[in-house]
Amino acid sequence: MILKTFGWTVDGGLPPDDKCIILGAPHTTILDFVLAYLYYCSLGGTAVCMVKKEIFSSPLGPLIRKMGGIPVDRSSSVSMVRSIIKEINAKDTFHLAIAPEGTRRPVRKWKMGFRLIAKTCDVPVYLVYFDWGRKHIGWWKKFEITDDAEADRIRLQQDYEDMHITGLHNENYLTR
Repeated sequence: MILKTFGWTVDGGLPPDDKCIILGAPHTTILDFVLAYLYYCSLGGTAVCMVKKEIFSSPLGPLIRKMGGIPVDRSSSVSMVRSIIKEINAKDTFHLAIAPEGTRRPVRKWKMGFRLIAKTCDVPVYLVYFDWGRKHIGWWKKFEITDDAEADRIRLQQDYEDMHITGLHNENYLTR
């Protein structure tokens, strides 16, 4: 109802798997987190996302945690990935939302840590979009991981580029 009030259209439902990784792009504003939360709630789902640990010491911390945020220490990507793998393996259902850009600033090469998580936990990866230009949000495809990380990165960024979607701060959205 909140999404409709603000003119948003939800395309499709939730990814069908009990455990999966959901890649969301473009990530150009903190409002993408709120939008993704509302999207999942509107469909009756629950997703978890990694949020830099510093936010949890702010007044927003309890709210971010309630919305599915889990604190991560970004100073060590290895320990961050290990802790997420442990979380996924410990649960019966776990939808992990990740912004492959890794930040709201413009980046040419998206982060690929999701590949290690998906391969280690044997979970599928789905692509979700936030199109601020058309005000549409949804998932449109399962992303097949190969043994070639660089080829996967190029294909992932190309898939999003082919969608012709717009971020709220589109100047921060680079697909290549």
